[in-house]
Amino acid sequence: MAANYYRDTGKRLLDVVAAGTGLVLASPLLLAAGIAIRVTSQGPVFFRQRRIGLRSRPFEVIKLRTMVNGTEGKGTLTVRGDPRVTPVGRWLRRSKIDEIPQLINVLRGEMSLVGPRPETPDHVAHYTPRQMSVLDLKPGLTGAATITLLDEERILAAQTNVEQFYLTTLLPQKLEYELAYCSHVTFRSDLALILATLAKLFMREFNKTYQDVGEGLT
Repeated sequence: MAANYYRDTGKRLLDVVAAGTGLVLASPLLLAAGIAIRVTSQGPVFFRQRRIGLRSRPFEVIKLRTMVNGTEGKGTLTVRGDPRVTPVGRWLRRSKIDEIPQLINVLRGEMSLVGPRPETPDHVAHYTPRQMSVLDLKPGLTGAATITLLDEERILAAQTNVEQFYLTTLLPQKLEYELAYCSHVTFRSDLALILATLAKLFMREFNKTYQDVGEGLT
């Protein structure tokens, strides 16, 4: 009963409070990132892309623009070293700061803090009937698959046929993690996933900084 109440009511309350607080706290960072994007490349600060959400309803996910303007729609998958990504965009993507504007999607009720990551219509078209059940929950800013495959761009960069590998191997693997989450949604599991995401991002940035300092001393 408690799990059902959380999934139906408490989860939305957490989303509104946390997303609203997060946007306020992150506003200086978003302002600085927006200025860096405008100064270093032509085009808008934000990027919008059509994704599939709850009960197969489409919506536009909001991100900071990380690519050269006008190249975002040329292929939906991005790999490490993608020439479309700007220098500022590479840092924004690695740190996941480009994802922060999705808190607006959360406030709108299109997304949740935790849930299956929203996919493009082209990729959802390949879902099996069983996999379609992930659309019974709002898509999330983070989730089980996000944490497990945090360095997805590196994995894709090693493939000869990126799209085929994603559809036949990586996407089914991600959906298995998402399905497992959907079968057991609780406040405790959501909190654990949020904290795990923050911890992984912090450690990745720490390791990257440590590596850069080490290279500078050699």
